[in-house]
Amino acid sequence: MNGSARFKLFLMMVLEFFIWGAWLPLIFGYLPSLGFTPAQQSAILNTFPIAAIVGMFFSNQFADRHFAAERFLAFSHFVGGLAMLGLAFTRAFWPFFGLMLVHCLLYVPTISITNSIAFAHMRDPQREFGIVRMGGTLGWILAAWPFTFILVDWDKVHAANPQGLVEWLGTVLASGLTGDALKAATRWTYIVAGIASLVLAAYSFLLPHTPPKKAGEAGVEKLAWLEAMKLLKHPYVLVLWLVTLVDAAVHNSYFNWTGVFLGTAREAGGVGIPGNWIMPVMSVGQIAEIFTMLILGVTLKRLGWRATMILGILGHAARFAVYAFFPQHQALIILVQILHGICYAFFFATVYIFVDTYFPKDARASAQGLFNMMILGIGALVANSVCPYLIQKVFTQNGVTDFRGLFLVPLIAALAAAVALALFFHPPKIERPQPRGAAAPAH
Repeated sequence: MNGSARFKLFLMMVLEFFIWGAWLPLIFGYLPSLGFTPAQQSAILNTFPIAAIVGMFFSNQFADRHFAAERFLAFSHFVGGLAMLGLAFTRAFWPFFGLMLVHCLLYVPTISITNSIAFAHMRDPQREFGIVRMGGTLGWILAAWPFTFILVDWDKVHAANPQGLVEWLGTVLASGLTGDALKAATRWTYIVAGIASLVLAAYSFLLPHTPPKKAGEAGVEKLAWLEAMKLLKHPYVLVLWLVTLVDAAVHNSYFNWTGVFLGTAREAGGVGIPGNWIMPVMSVGQIAEIFTMLILGVTLKRLGWRATMILGILGHAARFAVYAFFPQHQALIILVQILHGICYAFFFATVYIFVDTYFPKDARASAQGLFNMMILGIGALVANSVCPYLIQKVFTQNGVTDFRGLFLVPLIAALAAAVALALFFHPPKIERPQPRGAAAPAH
């Protein structure tokens, strides 16, 4: 693949994950500010995992077989982008739910479609895909940084009357919004995400043509989801699938609660991070993910599948332990975000590599879809259904949240999942080839 084509695909990945990274981190604190009940919040949050499950059974295969991939990408991001822009100006539940559902039903299939476009134009996917897919991680990181200037208390900046560029920049970066003002300004995350979606819709026409696949072609299964479910007859696959459910739920509880925890004032038990720095702080995890992926191959070779996955799960436990017991140590809370790289690479990416190694070529796509459904679908569905209720009804009394008690829930769940994997995950021994790059979405 020549440099021009590689750059086009890399930029496609940057935009694809910029969209998701722009709106996701702050939505969990924004929905309560609109007056939505915990049940309504769960319904909105669950549009994404529902779309992931629908994609497993219908939309991914339908799009793959009936449309040129780049045209489907353009249509999805144009309509999905308009829906995302509409969310910025919507405060009523049903319109908000409907727009988010439209966006997610169109966006989630594009995660797979962008992978398909990339693979279709690579001469050596094992060598080239990792470089292209790194654009997705970079896009998620880049999505966080515009908000250091968007979510700013400009009245405070003007009152300070800074002199010169350096003083002005320092004042801006130190004047993040907080409280209700931050929640109101969060609507800008949907504007930024919507604009990025429309940009990707236009950019899609510059991507190389990728025609639809026809039933009967190599790699095109008639009922991929049915083939995937058959894999659960293997005990080690079933155990890993169930542990993946727990780990995915724990992973999504991090996104549900971390933004609120970081932005809550110290006197109320939070970390007291200014509003314009919440997303950049959370993006530290994605930065660390890049470096963790670089050492994943060596780690797998030395520790093996089970120990590497257990380390990934224990990364969640360690991070929530710091949240629960050291909330006042702001620097430590920021530093512990680097564990995201261990949590993602050592478990989720390892799962995809494991599937690629252990299953025959004609079953790999089905197996990847099976675990993808758990990671993006059912696991997120569980977390999004439970997390708003726990934080707002169980662990919050008189307006004060018991963050220690709250974070002990995913901490215990992660420890239980690690123990289950250690005791019951016993895949058959095979001669392990060099790990191939995982195609899992970063988040």
